[in-house]
Amino acid sequence: MSVPKYLIDTNVFIGLEDTREVTPEFASFLQLASKHGLNVSIHEAARDDIARDKDHTRKAISLSKLAKFPLIGKVRKLTSDQLAAEFGLLPKPNDVVDATLLHALKIGVADFLITEDTGLHDRARRHSAEISRRVLYVADATSLLRTTYEPIDVPLRFVEEVDANSIPVTDAIFDSLRDGYPEFDDWWRDKCVREQRKCWVVTDEGEIAGLVVRKEETASNTDAKSPGRRFLKVSTFKVRPESRGVKLGELLLKQVLWFAQKNGFDVAYLTTFPTQTALISLIEYYGFNETHSSPKGELMFERRFSNEAVEADANDNLFDLARLNYPRFCATQQVQAYGVPIKEAFHDALFPELRDDSQPQLFEAGSLGDGPRTPGNTIRKVYLCRAAKWIDQPGAILFFYKGKSQHSPSQALTTIGIFEGMTLAHSSEELRRLAGGRSVYSERQLISWRASLHKPVKVIDFLLIGYITPAMSLPELRAEGVFRGHPPQSIFTLKPNQLTPIIDRFDLGFALK
Repeated sequence: MSVPKYLIDTNVFIGLEDTREVTPEFASFLQLASKHGLNVSIHEAARDDIARDKDHTRKAISLSKLAKFPLIGKVRKLTSDQLAAEFGLLPKPNDVVDATLLHALKIGVADFLITEDTGLHDRARRHSAEISRRVLYVADATSLLRTTYEPIDVPLRFVEEVDANSIPVTDAIFDSLRDGYPEFDDWWRDKCVREQRKCWVVTDEGEIAGLVVRKEETASNTDAKSPGRRFLKVSTFKVRPESRGVKLGELLLKQVLWFAQKNGFDVAYLTTFPTQTALISLIEYYGFNETHSSPKGELMFERRFSNEAVEADANDNLFDLARLNYPRFCATQQVQAYGVPIKEAFHDALFPELRDDSQPQLFEAGSLGDGPRTPGNTIRKVYLCRAAKWIDQPGAILFFYKGKSQHSPSQALTTIGIFEGMTLAHSSEELRRLAGGRSVYSERQLISWRASLHKPVKVIDFLLIGYITPAMSLPELRAEGVFRGHPPQSIFTLKPNQLTPIIDRFDLGFALK
């Protein structure tokens, strides 16, 4: 397996090489890449980007530093029109650069693109899931390197519910909040500490890496515009700068969405400034819509919730319905359903929240204040297999069956997912790219699959919807007619009569039919 190639965007290069102090996440990425002998390159298009800098002194310095990195050349005779046809409209010169970088990913000259540009992330997502998962924020690239090359040293991240008054006001996570909000200390003391508002915190190596402060409101005291009786206000949604990326923000957002759905809120909302482009992109992907702005320029984003079944028209994309209504999904008769056998090691890696069954799971939370205290993980995931079955319906329902295991649950149906797409990897290099930034597999594990032209590996993208609590055991599955005899060893289709007892088993906070 060849050494992976990481292509850095101009904003990352400048973050590493300009005269300002290098931020911790940038330094960690470069340190890990150097430690493990990975290839970090600059594209020739970056020189075009830097050459447009009107500060001639800064431009000269930046151009001189480009020589420190291997250079990926442009494809000859590749035109802007060709790039636009592939990656969308390119009204500005920097859009052409963005499309050129994505083209480098597509043709395989680089495995991953590292950029802090949310517009570039959005363009990648609009292009394809395969390209999107190979475009990473610096924090996510650093996390991927740790997972891939130093799995033993990666700390589990916990989502823990605490009272605001238990968080030291001197914690570093508040520093940047103060920069943009001079009255922050007064607000924190008078509103959060005094009212003992509930918070979700994510810790990483003993430090608070992410924070959500929540408040329950009614129609009489909310600023939201959407109709409803119960409102969940996210008064703070903060990821520490050195931990910023998709994964940690997605973990916190999952907590908000699962909690709001299970506890019967009608609306969840938050405010943010237009500069918080990464957060805006994330919440819009999961169904938040901008409703209005404040006199201070803050944007209000709201998301409706319902306990009704999700209905689909003939032309609807079932996967898009699932992500926009997350964690609700469509389970009508036109939706396919599959059982997915999974070994204990991969089950533990994909679903760490189930590793310790002595702790209460999120969907057991029945009221405010019952938040989880188990290892967290993200919504979008990747599963690898060599199953013969081919799934081609985005939005299909996946039920993961954990095989015979050393630890509980063993031989049980545990987890629900929504299928996004399936791709074949014909080499270890292609497998690395397709697993992308959502991978929980080490380099050694990826190599062990021995992906080849004649023995490709299937890469399945899916959304984690929730857990079957308690897990549905093998005797129960047999008694309900889901299994007859030995459980299947490969992906299998679930017929309506097999699906009904599974769906009747659990409560996700909404109707399925």
